[in-house]
Amino acid sequence: MFSSGGRPEPPLPVLTPAAAVKRTRPVIDEIMQQEIRPLLAVDIIEQLHRKFALLSGGRGKDGAPIITFPEHSAFNDVPDEDFLNVVTYLTSIPSLDAASIGFVIIIDRRRDKWSAVKASLARIAGAFPGNLQLVLVLRPSRFLQRTIADIGIRLHRDDFKMKIVMLNSLSDLHGYIDKGQLTSELGGNLEYCHSQWIHHRTAIENFAVTVKTTAQMLQKFGTDLAETELPNDVQCTKDLLGAHTEKHNKLKDELKLSMKQGTTLLSCIKEQANKSESHKLNPDESDNLTTVERLLAQLDETENAFEQFWSKHHLKLEQCLQLRHFEQDFREVKVSLDGLMKTLAALSDIGDSVARVEQLLKELKSLEDRAQEFLEKAQRHASYGDQLIQSNHYAVDSIRPKCVELRRIRDDYNNEAKKKYDVLSKSLEIHKGIDKVNQWCESGVYLLASQAVDKCQSQEGAEAALQDIERYIETAEEQQLSMLRELYNQHELMLSDYIKSNVQKALQRLQDVQEMFEKRHVSLKKLSAKQTRPVQPVAPRPESSPKRPSPKTPRPPSTTATRRWLREFKCHQADH
Repeated sequence: MFSSGGRPEPPLPVLTPAAAVKRTRPVIDEIMQQEIRPLLAVDIIEQLHRKFALLSGGRGKDGAPIITFPEHSAFNDVPDEDFLNVVTYLTSIPSLDAASIGFVIIIDRRRDKWSAVKASLARIAGAFPGNLQLVLVLRPSRFLQRTIADIGIRLHRDDFKMKIVMLNSLSDLHGYIDKGQLTSELGGNLEYCHSQWIHHRTAIENFAVTVKTTAQMLQKFGTDLAETELPNDVQCTKDLLGAHTEKHNKLKDELKLSMKQGTTLLSCIKEQANKSESHKLNPDESDNLTTVERLLAQLDETENAFEQFWSKHHLKLEQCLQLRHFEQDFREVKVSLDGLMKTLAALSDIGDSVARVEQLLKELKSLEDRAQEFLEKAQRHASYGDQLIQSNHYAVDSIRPKCVELRRIRDDYNNEAKKKYDVLSKSLEIHKGIDKVNQWCESGVYLLASQAVDKCQSQEGAEAALQDIERYIETAEEQQLSMLRELYNQHELMLSDYIKSNVQKALQRLQDVQEMFEKRHVSLKKLSAKQTRPVQPVAPRPESSPKRPSPKTPRPPSTTATRRWLREFKCHQADH
């Protein structure tokens, strides 16, 4: 696009309109200016139709454009303003190169009087806006008027201050201008239809206005797009993308209509040249063809520049929408994971019994099942962010930290959940070990208490009791009761004081019961190993003598201590 001075304006950073081609049509180029409004055919359409002056497209021998003032009975009645407008318009049509040579004017006044010739010359001399090279006048054909014209021109030639040649006939005219550059009215063979000429001029100028208007609309739209601030939420971004796309599509349709208009006009001009093999476009028609082709090329370049800009802008809007979706999903996932982390942190990893620890493990499993959906969503979302980064998204610096944050939160949750699961699993194992030890101790104490003293007096009874003791001691190894101490030693640092206390009590209890079993085992071993002695007669003692057991007779240990320990064990069980 151009400013009023004809100098190119600085293009938009992205949208660069088609550069103007070297001016070969002043009128068309002025149309393409932003502020200048030249005189157009449509503005003086009625005056042009009066046909008091015309530009047939003929050229002088040196290429000078020819303007013809044909016979016109009401020429003197044409208002000065209309005359000036038409002549100004006609002189603005040829190229600058052709106009710089100077115009040749042909005035046909063969049927008029000297007064008409004089009036025409006076008007031209006083108001012709272009560089005037030569005026050829077909003088009045009637003898009297011709004589008067000869005298008049000699008297007033210096008044007109232009080169004037008075011609007696068309043959004289052909000595100055080739027949091929003259219309049939002047004895030439140049094809010219005034109504068609007006139609072509209005169509070409209308197309030039269309090209200018379209380019201005594209330029304005491009400026609006370049100055648009990107929205901060999904819905506004969707709305903006939809609005811009709709506007782009409308402009695209208008571009297509403009291209169709220009293509149709170009076909009409070419059709003129193809009417016959001998027909050749005159310079003005060739200029018309060049002008339309240039306007079409400019329109095409403008469209290409606009589409390149739109492609970048549309991509940025789509990336903005992707970013807003990413940010929205990021916030939702982060809120969910933060909530899960709080729930996980609030879940106790200390249980006072097997049942409680199992319940905590169930709650942890339920939480993990619930969290799985959000953990997978976090992973998918981080992967989607990676894809955006790899696709050269404009907001890489904003996306990358969020991907890192999602993975960090996910890893933190998984690590914390695993840690809590490990603690609870070991806690469950230890609680089961405590219960197993306590159960073994309780059963062992009952076993010791249930062994009757009188049955152990015989060798058979002692051996049977000894076997019971040995079998029960073996069950301690089978049940791996010693594992409780190993677990305690391995995980002492992660155990709570409460669990440590229970483990220590259970281990002490186990040690006490095992010592009781060892003592009972030693005692019964002695009884079962006693040799049978022969019976010796013994004199009866007096009735008054107290009965004392023989010091040599072995007896099983008293169960008083066992019962006392059993009572203490039950108290400990109640506390536990």
